[in-house]
Amino acid sequence: MYVCATPIGNLEDITMRALRILRAVDLIAAEDTRQTRKLLAHYDIAARMVSCHEHNERAQAARIIEVLLGGGDVALISDAGTPVVSDPGAHLIKEAISKGIPVVPIPGPSAAVAALVVSGFCATEFTFVGFLPRKGRKRREALQRLAGENRVVILYESPYRVAETLSDLAEAVGGERRVAVARELTKVHEEVVRGALGEVAALFEGARVKGEVTIVLDAPDAPGRRSRNTKTGGDDAK
Repeated sequence: MYVCATPIGNLEDITMRALRILRAVDLIAAEDTRQTRKLLAHYDIAARMVSCHEHNERAQAARIIEVLLGGGDVALISDAGTPVVSDPGAHLIKEAISKGIPVVPIPGPSAAVAALVVSGFCATEFTFVGFLPRKGRKRREALQRLAGENRVVILYESPYRVAETLSDLAEAVGGERRVAVARELTKVHEEVVRGALGEVAALFEGARVKGEVTIVLDAPDAPGRRSRNTKTGGDDAK
C-alpha cells in the first residue's frame, strides 16, 4: 500500500513518483473521489477508486485489505496534502501493517510544513497539534497545554473559527508572541500574515476569511518578538 501525498492547491505540486504510482495501482482509496477525479483528470489518469473517509474508513478497510492480500496495489490519498496528518488513513494503515502488508510512503506536499517554512521562525524543533477542540473543557485544556509549550507550534483551523482561535491563543500564551497565519497556500490568493499575536488577532476579528488556514506560533523565547506586522500575497503564477 502506497501512502501518497497530493497537492494542497497547485496541481503541479505532485512528484513524478506519485504520478507513476497513481497510474500503476489497482485501486485508489480516496478521501473524496470527486476531488480526486479533478487531479486524475488533470494528468489523464484512469483509475479504479473507492472512497475512504473519516465516516467509512473502518467499514472500507476490510474491502481494501482484501485487494492488498489478493496481490493488488493500493494508493491511499486524502483530499490534499499527506494522509493521516489531520486526515483519515491511520486505521487502514494499522490494519495493513497487522496483516504484514508493506506500507510505502510517497512523500510530498503538507500544509503544516509549507506554512512553517514561510513563517520566518526557526524550524529546528516544532509541535504539530492539528485542529484544536472546538469548545468546552477539551479546548481550554488544549490551550493550557500550548501555554506551556516551548517549541514552535503549528495548528490547522477552519476559516470560520480562525478569528476566535487567534483571540483564544493570545489570551492563553500572550499577545506579544509572534504568529504567522497562512491562508490558501500554493493557490492564486495565497496570503501570509505575520506579527504579534494580539495584533494579528485584531486584524482577523470580524473579517470574512476564505480558504484553508494554517497557524504557526513562534517559540516563547525566540528573538525578534516585537517585529512589525507583515503580509505577503500570492500571484497568478501560483
